[in-house]
Amino acid sequence: MRTAICPGSFDPVTIGHLDIISRASRLFDRIIVGVPVNPAKHFSFSVEERMELLRRVIEAEGLQNVEVDRVEGLLADYAKRRGAMVIIKGLRAMSDFEYEFQQALTNKKLNPELETMFLSTSAENMFLSSSMVKQVAGFGGDISHFVPPCILDTIKDRLCKRP
Repeated sequence: MRTAICPGSFDPVTIGHLDIISRASRLFDRIIVGVPVNPAKHFSFSVEERMELLRRVIEAEGLQNVEVDRVEGLLADYAKRRGAMVIIKGLRAMSDFEYEFQQALTNKKLNPELETMFLSTSAENMFLSSSMVKQVAGFGGDISHFVPPCILDTIKDRLCKRP
């Protein structure tokens, strides 16, 4: 069974994330969407909340070969424990590539059996990021075009400022 990991903060999940996960699910037998535990980083949603949002999105999309799991420690070690052979990373722009390439080389050094596959984002999602969603929501803007409909209300309740 060919297993790949799609790691990310998913704070919150966007349609861009869903696009990458969905496309990866057609390439591999099993996709593990990995949500990191990182106490040094401030998130708008807890690990458990991000995992629940992802599960709702995956169920709504009918992605039968996708599961959600928390990642504690190094991704390279986690991949080895879960039998994953590939890390899937979405790229929006060249600026993403520099950071992700450095991460890919580090993961390869830590786990020589592990490959990283880069999927370019769909053109309509090139501008989209969780940070942008949080910024628009924080100013009371419409985020309905940026997040999956099944989790829109949950995200709005947490992030949108009310006048």
